[in-house]
Amino acid sequence: MNLLKMSGYQILREVACQMELQDLKDKVKAIEHQLVDQPFVELHAFDREGRVLRVALTERLRRAARKEGVWRSREMLTTLKNAAYGFDELRSRSPGGRDGIFVMDRTFRPANEMMAKLFDRFLDKPGSGADELATALGVSLIELIPVRLVSHHMRLLGVLARKEEADWLALVDCDRSE
Repeated sequence: MNLLKMSGYQILREVACQMELQDLKDKVKAIEHQLVDQPFVELHAFDREGRVLRVALTERLRRAARKEGVWRSREMLTTLKNAAYGFDELRSRSPGGRDGIFVMDRTFRPANEMMAKLFDRFLDKPGSGADELATALGVSLIELIPVRLVSHHMRLLGVLARKEEADWLALVDCDRSE
């Protein structure tokens, strides 16, 4: 960040963003030790237009993000922050170039690595923990909506459980491919 080339507004915005990311990082650190013993741990609840979205992390995500070298990184935290956009059923498909939460399905061609991670290695794989996650969220496995949480930097893969009182976004993997 070159402060000499930035306006006062840009400097304030950058400082605010860094503080928000630091808050998220502190929350991730605070719950990290709980991930091993739980199907998921709630990180934060976002409220968008009167609808609550509870974002949860899993041990599976932590392992994948550590392997990729992005656990608690600025890019991961920025992506987590994008959960604040909430899930919009009217814009559930990503036209490209947008940040937010978007549905993934099996019909996209050509199949990509994100699909393999979420479908082949998690939702369709016996013993992956998908059944336990669904049970802990209080829904059946087929009620889980496969989604990706998108930022310019990366995608966090997970499942969305739509419930009357709030939506739950449980993140299980990460993807840095373009």
